[in-house]
Amino acid sequence: ADDPELNVHPLRDPQAEDRREKAPRALAAGDASAAADALNQALLLMPDDPAVLQERAEVALLQGQYDRAEALSRKAFDVGSKVGPLCRRHWATIEQSRLARGQAENAASAKAQIASCTVPGLKRM
Repeated sequence: ADDPELNVHPLRDPQAEDRREKAPRALAAGDASAAADALNQALLLMPDDPAVLQERAEVALLQGQYDRAEALSRKAFDVGSKVGPLCRRHWATIEQSRLARGQAENAASAKAQIASCTVPGLKRM
Protein backbone atom coordinates (compact mmCIF):
# COMPACT_ATOMS: atom_id res chain seq x y z
CA ALA A 1 0.00 0.00 0.00
CA ASP A 2 1.13 3.55 -0.65
CA ASP A 3 1.87 5.62 2.41
CA PRO A 4 -0.07 8.87 2.20
CA GLU A 5 2.74 10.74 3.93
CA LEU A 6 6.38 10.53 4.91
CA ASN A 7 6.63 10.00 8.68
CA VAL A 8 9.98 9.73 10.51
CA HIS A 9 10.19 7.67 13.71
CA PRO A 10 13.43 8.07 15.70
CA LEU A 11 15.01 5.34 17.82
CA ARG A 12 14.30 5.79 21.52
CA ASP A 13 16.41 5.41 24.64
CA PRO A 14 14.63 2.82 26.84
CA GLN A 15 15.19 4.80 30.06
CA ALA A 16 13.85 8.00 28.51
CA GLU A 17 10.93 6.09 27.03
CA ASP A 18 10.02 4.73 30.47
CA ARG A 19 9.85 8.27 31.87
CA ARG A 20 8.04 9.53 28.78
CA GLU A 21 5.31 6.89 29.19
CA LYS A 22 4.49 8.26 32.66
CA ALA A 23 3.32 11.58 31.23
CA PRO A 24 0.09 10.40 29.54
CA ARG A 25 -0.92 8.53 32.69
CA ALA A 26 -0.33 11.65 34.77
CA LEU A 27 -2.34 13.76 32.32
CA ALA A 28 -5.18 11.23 32.38
CA ALA A 29 -5.20 11.58 36.16
CA GLY A 30 -5.37 15.37 35.78
CA ASP A 31 -1.83 15.96 37.05
CA ALA A 32 -0.07 18.19 34.50
CA SER A 33 2.71 18.91 36.99
CA ALA A 34 3.60 15.20 37.27
CA ALA A 35 3.47 14.91 33.47
CA ALA A 36 5.84 17.86 33.16
CA ASP A 37 8.20 16.29 35.72
CA ALA A 38 8.23 12.95 33.88
CA LEU A 39 8.98 14.65 30.56
CA ASN A 40 11.66 16.83 32.15
CA GLN A 41 13.34 13.64 33.40
CA ALA A 42 13.15 12.14 29.91
CA LEU A 43 14.70 15.32 28.49
CA LEU A 44 17.62 15.01 30.89
CA LEU A 45 18.42 11.70 29.18
CA MET A 46 17.53 12.75 25.63
CA PRO A 47 17.66 16.56 25.46
CA ASP A 48 17.31 16.70 21.66
CA ASP A 49 14.47 14.20 21.16
CA PRO A 50 11.91 16.15 19.13
CA ALA A 51 8.95 14.04 20.26
CA VAL A 52 9.74 14.47 23.96
CA LEU A 53 10.38 18.17 23.45
CA GLN A 54 7.01 18.47 21.70
CA GLU A 55 5.17 16.55 24.39
CA ARG A 56 6.74 18.80 27.02
CA ALA A 57 5.70 21.85 24.97
CA GLU A 58 2.11 20.63 24.91
CA VAL A 59 2.12 20.17 28.69
CA ALA A 60 3.55 23.67 29.06
CA LEU A 61 0.67 24.92 26.92
CA LEU A 62 -1.81 23.16 29.23
CA GLN A 63 -0.10 24.80 32.20
CA GLY A 64 -0.43 28.26 30.67
CA GLN A 65 3.34 28.56 30.12
CA TYR A 66 2.95 29.98 26.63
CA ASP A 67 6.48 31.32 26.14
CA ARG A 68 7.94 28.02 27.25
CA ALA A 69 5.55 26.06 25.03
CA GLU A 70 6.66 28.04 21.99
CA ALA A 71 10.35 27.77 22.87
CA LEU A 72 10.13 24.00 23.29
CA SER A 73 8.19 23.54 20.06
CA ARG A 74 10.69 25.69 18.17
CA LYS A 75 13.58 23.62 19.54
CA ALA A 76 11.73 20.41 18.63
CA PHE A 77 11.24 21.72 15.11
CA ASP A 78 14.90 22.76 14.84
CA VAL A 79 16.20 19.31 15.83
CA GLY A 80 13.40 17.30 14.17
CA SER A 81 12.69 16.10 10.67
CA LYS A 82 10.58 19.14 9.61
CA VAL A 83 7.96 16.89 7.98
CA GLY A 84 5.07 14.77 9.13
CA PRO A 85 2.59 14.80 11.98
CA LEU A 86 5.14 15.85 14.60
CA CYS A 87 6.09 18.88 12.51
CA ARG A 88 2.43 19.88 12.33
CA ARG A 89 2.15 19.55 16.11
CA HIS A 90 5.16 21.88 16.53
CA TRP A 91 3.53 24.62 14.48
CA ALA A 92 0.07 24.07 15.99
CA THR A 93 1.55 24.50 19.47
CA ILE A 94 3.37 27.63 18.38
CA GLU A 95 0.13 28.94 16.89
CA GLN A 96 -1.83 28.23 20.08
CA SER A 97 0.81 29.78 22.32
CA ARG A 98 0.77 32.93 20.21
CA LEU A 99 -3.01 33.10 20.22
CA ALA A 100 -3.02 32.73 24.01
CA ARG A 101 -0.62 35.69 24.24
CA GLY A 102 -2.83 37.80 21.96
CA GLN A 103 -0.49 37.64 18.96
CA ALA A 104 -3.06 36.86 16.26
CA GLU A 105 -0.88 38.00 13.34
CA ASN A 106 2.09 35.93 14.46
CA ALA A 107 -0.25 33.00 15.12
CA ALA A 108 -1.48 33.18 11.52
CA SER A 109 2.09 32.90 10.24
CA ALA A 110 2.63 29.81 12.40
CA LYS A 111 -0.61 28.28 11.12
CA ALA A 112 0.58 28.85 7.56
CA GLN A 113 3.69 26.75 8.30
CA ILE A 114 1.61 23.66 9.10
CA ALA A 115 0.99 22.88 5.42
CA SER A 116 4.73 22.82 4.71
CA CYS A 117 5.07 19.81 7.04
CA THR A 118 3.22 17.44 4.71
CA VAL A 119 5.37 15.53 2.25
CA PRO A 120 3.85 12.78 0.10
CA GLY A 121 4.92 9.25 0.92
CA LEU A 122 6.84 7.01 -1.42
CA LYS A 123 5.02 5.25 -4.25
CA ARG A 124 5.75 1.55 -4.04
CA MET A 125 5.52 -0.66 -7.05
